[in-house]
Amino acid sequence: MAAIARWCIRHRLLAVLIWLLALGGAATAAGFAGSAYSNDYEVPGTESGRATELLKSGFTDLGGDTDTVVWHTTDSTVRAADVMQTMTRTLHAIEQLPGVGGVTGPYGGSGAGQISADGHTAYATITFDQQADDIPVQQARAVVDTAKAAAGDGLQVELGGSAVALTEAPSAHLSEAIGVVVAAVVLFLAFGSLAASLLPIATALVSVGTAYAGIVLLGHLMTVADFAPMLGMLIGLGVGIDYALFIVTRHRSGLRRGMSVAEAAQNAVATTGRAVVFAGATVCIALLGMLILRLGFLNGVAIAASLTVVLTVAASVTLLPALLSFIGIRALNRRERKQLAEHGPQPELPTGFAARWSAFVERHPKLLGAVAAVVMLVLALPTFALHLGSSDQGNNAASSTTRQAYDLLADGFGPGVNGPLTIAAQLDGADDRLAMDGLPATLRAIDGVASVSPVTYNNSGDAAFVTVVPASSPQSRETSALVDRLRTDVLPHTEENTSLHAYVGGATAGYDDFARIIIGKLPLFVGAVIGLGCLLLLLAFRSIGIPLKAAAMNVAAVASSFGVVVAIFQWGWGSELLGLGSAGPIEPFLPVIMVSVLFGLSMDYQVFLVGRMYEEWLETGDNRRAVRVGLAETSRVINSAAVIMISVFLAFVLSGDRVIAMFGIALAAAVALDAFVLRTLLVPALMHMLGGANWWLPRRLDRWLPRISIEPPDCRAPHAKILSARSSEDDEPAAQRVH
Repeated sequence: MAAIARWCIRHRLLAVLIWLLALGGAATAAGFAGSAYSNDYEVPGTESGRATELLKSGFTDLGGDTDTVVWHTTDSTVRAADVMQTMTRTLHAIEQLPGVGGVTGPYGGSGAGQISADGHTAYATITFDQQADDIPVQQARAVVDTAKAAAGDGLQVELGGSAVALTEAPSAHLSEAIGVVVAAVVLFLAFGSLAASLLPIATALVSVGTAYAGIVLLGHLMTVADFAPMLGMLIGLGVGIDYALFIVTRHRSGLRRGMSVAEAAQNAVATTGRAVVFAGATVCIALLGMLILRLGFLNGVAIAASLTVVLTVAASVTLLPALLSFIGIRALNRRERKQLAEHGPQPELPTGFAARWSAFVERHPKLLGAVAAVVMLVLALPTFALHLGSSDQGNNAASSTTRQAYDLLADGFGPGVNGPLTIAAQLDGADDRLAMDGLPATLRAIDGVASVSPVTYNNSGDAAFVTVVPASSPQSRETSALVDRLRTDVLPHTEENTSLHAYVGGATAGYDDFARIIIGKLPLFVGAVIGLGCLLLLLAFRSIGIPLKAAAMNVAAVASSFGVVVAIFQWGWGSELLGLGSAGPIEPFLPVIMVSVLFGLSMDYQVFLVGRMYEEWLETGDNRRAVRVGLAETSRVINSAAVIMISVFLAFVLSGDRVIAMFGIALAAAVALDAFVLRTLLVPALMHMLGGANWWLPRRLDRWLPRISIEPPDCRAPHAKILSARSSEDDEPAAQRVH
């Protein structure tokens, strides 16, 4: 690490130019290539996946995205002459727009079912030439503008569907800008130096910008979800600014001790930079743990997020020291520079609230540990009510056209019309066709089914499907129960004595299958992530207790943050007030991604906090001193880093994307609990209670394990020095030993 820092400092201009060229080259390539994201949640081999494959192969004309135009009258009915004239003209204009393959309205002979029973609501179906991922926003915007132009007194016109949702995405990266501004303010308050406060921001922006462009290019090589760039930016800005903050803080400390600019930067990278690399490695391991699930949709997310973390770590240990050498002594504020010039280097002692808090925890470890445990337990309770399912446009903000279209359809035609099920079947012979013909009548007699369409056959007669509209909403547990009942009871009975193979598909069925796959593999995934994280900590801290406590703390942070997510998004506590839409289930893929990210981020503070304690333990052999000094010296920077990360994460709530908002709130809650409850309260309290057992490792295991180091090499003292230091420290008053 020291050699890397030394090269970057000596060739500082070249180091900066290399990063700027990487950013410019990646951005240019991404601009020419364009994005190619995919939100294909289907899992091959599941029943919903087979239904989708059967529809794609047997009905080639069903390939385009299907959206709806919904209109509602208050004074008259949708059959009134002026309403019919206005909407017929509007639908004809939409049909002529680029990218629109066809429009099916309610005013023809076969459209009676598209008018509600009370006559106040009607809808038309718009079929695009392409799927939503491939539709230009301009085409979707033209459809929305054309339809909205028909609205007037007593006539409300709204639109729903995946393509329409493209027009509701925020046009500017407002959330990222707000997060960066808040982070800059916190850094300036912490450092008091404008130059020093801007360096972490600059480092994070360059690395995250390069990663963002890299993710765009990655989408051409593998399946990458459309939220992956935003997720990568969210993680990258948070950890990137934090990593740079830790290194700049160490650099400033070196300057105050009288080091030259080059020596201070090199020392910061050689010490704190080592911890940054280790922390980044734990984040990447947690993220790449998603690969063991073997789900293409999550593979792209894992690699995209890991790419962002790798680049932020690389920028922190290469670009940052080069920038530090550029600003020189201005990394210190004016008061610090004046004090250094007049009085020379002064010893840095943990004073103020940090030292008092550290001593307070030492005096009351049992009480404070119990309070922290109760807080974490209470916040984790909602996690037991976690419901994985398909949130939809009914969970959008109340002011959005997609949400209003959803509500109009639900009020006029029943909630199930927003998420119909599709039963697709493969036929072979007359018996199969006869069984298929009798299926709609059977389905109409089942509780929970609102309506069933006639059977539709393809041209060759070897595939067919029926559309089932549930009586409940797509995201409700009743619809999921209906899917299970169709699969286990109804369809097997229909298939008896035939070669018919029928599969239940549709949004709810697809999300349920996806959730089952993830839940089935979740124990293996969590076990692998915890196991690898514990192994790294075991190698770094040569202790059995440290990894076990870290695993328990990480589980507590994840469970409590899930509880916050369930309360806000699933129970709807304040979700509408925050502009996050109505209550609904949690996306099936969210737990896996959140576990990966939260485990990685939780390890960061564990490494920085316990790393300083371990450094002191190696020098003195006194556990109480090690815990007290480690907490006193790191709590301030950890809290500053936490405030920055929380600000960045919460800013993403403004992104307008429900999934990203979930990530933002979950990560902000986890970091807040991790920094202010776990790492500065529960962890030191437990370490005080366990005493020397914190650092116990069987001698045979110690000889067998390879050695890696995250603390400065000169911290490793001979065992005799540790014992002598321990005996001498035991004779000192506790008030003196805090320093």
